Amino acid sequence: MRFRLALLALLVPASLAHAACTGKTVTEAVYNAPICIPEEPKHIVTLDPLITLGMLIELKAPVVATPYMAITAAEVLDVVKAEKMVDLGNPREPSLERVAELKPDLIIGSAEAHSGIYEQAAKIAPTVLFKHMDWKKYLGRLSEVTGREGAANAALKAYDIRVAGIRERMKDRNVTVSTVRFAPDRFVVFVDGPEAYAPYAVLREAGVRRTAYETVTDKTIVKRPDWEELGNLDGDVLLYVSASGFESGPDDALDKQVTENPLWHLLPAVRAGRAHRVDRGPWQSFHGIGSANRILDDIERHILADR
Repeated sequence: MRFRLALLALLVPASLAHAACTGKTVTEAVYNAPICIPEEPKHIVTLDPLITLGMLIELKAPVVATPYMAITAAEVLDVVKAEKMVDLGNPREPSLERVAELKPDLIIGSAEAHSGIYEQAAKIAPTVLFKHMDWKKYLGRLSEVTGREGAANAALKAYDIRVAGIRERMKDRNVTVSTVRFAPDRFVVFVDGPEAYAPYAVLREAGVRRTAYETVTDKTIVKRPDWEELGNLDGDVLLYVSASGFESGPDDALDKQVTENPLWHLLPAVRAGRAHRVDRGPWQSFHGIGSANRILDDIERHILADR
């Protein structure tokens, strides 16, 4: 009996909250569900200045504030400044005082990054912290909570048509592709697997085959090879990113440092003249359909056109 009463105590508040919601209720893949949010929010704050902000901009959602720190995509920062969004500081510790002053009707963030400040944020406005998910599904969920399903569906439809065409063309190319990011004093390889970071999920969807070393079946997202392990990047084509940190200024020096090392020239794609540097923007700061299309541009330019 005590168990049944305890269970009832847990269920009644949630059901009452759901019944009292005058907007719409969010229940899937979010922290502390269910959450009642406005039907069409007019003043949105996003605590995530990366993929969430970029997608909200693409959806033309009314974002009024975000942390500026960590925004590395110039096209995103240009919009942020043009729209005069309020800077919330550090994305890990955003200024909730500034958020409260803005009186938003919806706050959006990441369950992984912002669950620790959920209780404080939720006292300011309905707060939706999304859990990790596939980027296309995430775009759909963002469109649902912001009332912009039409824009998301149209963009995804155009993308799906384009990626299907590239995937068909890739069937004629018997090549494997390696990828690597140069970082100060280390290498980072984003792998192809169930939890693949968005740009590399786009590669897979476009029919690009990675090497055995770069393909996993578990939840691994990255590998960090040293110079000796770098030899596992034995794809026919190699795409690499030079990203030294938030600022892109030192990227060229980092590129020179790595590519002039004799060990770099032992990689098959480098020896064959099929190693290509790609823009750090979409590959390191992926933020939606625009980034996905730039990944597809690189596939056409460096893989399909590479002979």
